[in-house]
This record gives sequence, structure tokens and C-alpha cells, in this order.
Amino acid sequence: MSDFELFQQVLDGGESRDKNVAARFYDRAQKTGELDKNGLPVFKDVCFVEIRAKDSYDVFDQPADEDKFRRFPTEYRIYQAQKKQRSDGVPLELFAFLSAAEVESLKFRGIFTVEVLAGLDEQKARDLGVEREAALAKKFLAQAKGNTVTEAFQRREENYQTEIRQLKEENVRLKEQLEKARAFSGRRRFGK
Repeated sequence: MSDFELFQQVLDGGESRDKNVAARFYDRAQKTGELDKNGLPVFKDVCFVEIRAKDSYDVFDQPADEDKFRRFPTEYRIYQAQKKQRSDGVPLELFAFLSAAEVESLKFRGIFTVEVLAGLDEQKARDLGVEREAALAKKFLAQAKGNTVTEAFQRREENYQTEIRQLKEENVRLKEQLEKARAFSGRRRFGK
């Protein structure tokens, strides 16, 4: 099932057993209780679910578990589709040419990244009512593709990463040599 078919299913009423309940899965950063080498807290992403009942102001926000995945399968698939798209592209929230309302409208249609928006064919963009947004995304990606400043930055970054890797390897070799020298001088001192 494609992302668009999944969202059409949601619009048509989907598979939800809870007609008067809405659920939304999302990631929340939580402390792990561990500290990194600099003494700073370590965080991890935890899947949460926000559950709202119709005609109620109450919101139940809790870590998601297997029970919630089974209870809200369509909403969970939407969450997974969103995570998959975001791992492959630029989130719409970072696309400066869209308002907050336009971003939410696109997300409701199953579009979470600039690349997916730009990749819509004209007919699909027309059907979804996002022709202007798709044109902006295509134009943006076309200009970004030949951006020499970005390419130069990327080359410098790759060079820095290579140099850092080489320095780390050299550091390991020097530490090994130092340990050998210490061991050798310790044996000489004790006459071994």
C-alpha cells in the first residue's frame, strides 16, 4: 500500500475501531539516565501516542506499546510512513517557503519531505491540491542541486572527516607505541 493510499484510507474512515477517539504517534526525546564522555545526559527517541476522545478536553499522552499499535493500526502506519520519508529527505518544517498551515495540510495528505513533494507528478499534485507547493519544491531542489557553495562545504566537510579519521588512527598507533615504550622501560628498570 502506497503512502497516498494509506492516507486516502484514513480520509475514508479507515480501519479504526474507535470512531470517537483520535490517536497520533510521534517521537519524543527522553533521557536515558546515562552520561556521555563529557558528562552530559544522553537522550533517545521514544515512540509516544497522544489519544484524544471526541467532545473531551482530556489528552492521554503516554509511551506507545504493542496494545496501542494494534488498537490504532492506521495511525501507526502513518507514523511509520512519516519516519521513513524523513529518513530519506528534508522535512517540510525546514522548507522556508511553506507556512505552518501548508505544512500541516501536506502532512495530512501523506507528504512529509521536500523531495516527496517535488517528486509528485502534475496530475497527482493537481488531485491533492498542492500544485503551487510542488512547483516551489521542484524549483528549490533544482537550484540546490547546482549550488557550488553547498558542494564546496560538503567537500570541505568530507576532507575534515577524512583528516579526523586519520588523526584518530595515528593517535591509536602512538598510544600503542607509548605503552610498549613504558613496558620496555619498566622491564629495564627492574632488570628483566
